[in-house]
Amino acid sequence: MDPANAREALREARLDQNEGADFLMVKPALAYLDVIAKIKANTDLPVVCYNVSGEYAMVKAAGERGWLDAEKVRDEMLLAFFRAGADAVITYFAREVAQAAQRG
Repeated sequence: MDPANAREALREARLDQNEGADFLMVKPALAYLDVIAKIKANTDLPVVCYNVSGEYAMVKAAGERGWLDAEKVRDEMLLAFFRAGADAVITYFAREVAQAAQRG
């Protein structure tokens, strides 16, 4: 799909829905928060976003270099997916988030 054309993403989402999809996925997630929101506003299906490996690697590498607080950026990024309308997020951060939740 053309990354500059959100209408195309909506059209594809409608096609997927009409073909019997159980959910709609947006991948990659970070650069397409607007698409997540538009799809959520135009469907009753669950919207799932995939926080791809490049997005994960970007945060981890910047954190390792001390350029940012990787945990805070991770949490803010995941929150942004849900604020945009995602019902679920597939992410390489899953284990870290689960461990942080267990620690309280």
